[in-house]
Amino acid sequence: MAILTELVLYPIKSCAGMPVDAATVTSAGLSAHGIHDREWMLVTEDGQFLTQREHPRMARIVPRPEGGALVVQGPGMAPLALPLDAEDGAPRMVRIWDDVVPAADCGDQAAAWFSAVLDSPCRLVRFRRDVVRPTSTKWTGGVPADTRFADGYPLLLIGAASLADLNRRLAAAGRAPLPMDRFRPNLVVDGIDAYEEDFLASLAADGLVLKPVKPCARCPIPSIDQATGSAGPDPLDIMLSYRANPRMDGAVCFGMNCIVVAGAPAVLRRGQPIDTSIAF
Repeated sequence: MAILTELVLYPIKSCAGMPVDAATVTSAGLSAHGIHDREWMLVTEDGQFLTQREHPRMARIVPRPEGGALVVQGPGMAPLALPLDAEDGAPRMVRIWDDVVPAADCGDQAAAWFSAVLDSPCRLVRFRRDVVRPTSTKWTGGVPADTRFADGYPLLLIGAASLADLNRRLAAAGRAPLPMDRFRPNLVVDGIDAYEEDFLASLAADGLVLKPVKPCARCPIPSIDQATGSAGPDPLDIMLSYRANPRMDGAVCFGMNCIVVAGAPAVLRRGQPIDTSIAF
């Protein structure tokens, strides 16, 4: 039987993850300690979303819950507290890929803090409580779903055996192994074969049912050391030899985007058994 071995939220899109022992699964993704996955996001002055692709040092922005706030730490900066109960700020339209979404600006103090860390002007925005951002149904078979500031879908699943297989290939090429955080999953499952997640019809636990729907096409972010924010060797050259996916126009894919199809809200816990079924 499969076992859930890691649960990770990313409170601020493309910044450091927040591992948790338990999280509530909602239709829009994971929530824990009053914080939602990809609830905040950094944008340019004209609202274009920012990621580690442009600013690798975002990996060193570390958010953690503390005393009713999301406390954010960054290199050379005093901690910044973002109150969780703050009213929605000034409206700001933001763009994530092809989606334009109304968001709440978090104010000039937060903008100055994050601009100093990135050494580039930016604004921090928060996903508004009155907004629903639907996902594309192209890959869901018409099943509706929603997410916040994630790239496209509310959950990303990776099998532990898939990373182990990649690391064996890297070792054979004389390269160092990579930790799972390079691939920024929400859910890591052990007890399934390498890349078996590609072929799962569903994952279920205590009435909660998740459906993998779209392979996760990979950008250069896995080359960024999440502890230092420094770019290193890109594993995509190795992965291109065996993970190019014709369904994704030849893109290198690793992990599966998932939606929630039943049972939400529900709590998942590290170490919890997960029932899996293969799509035939």
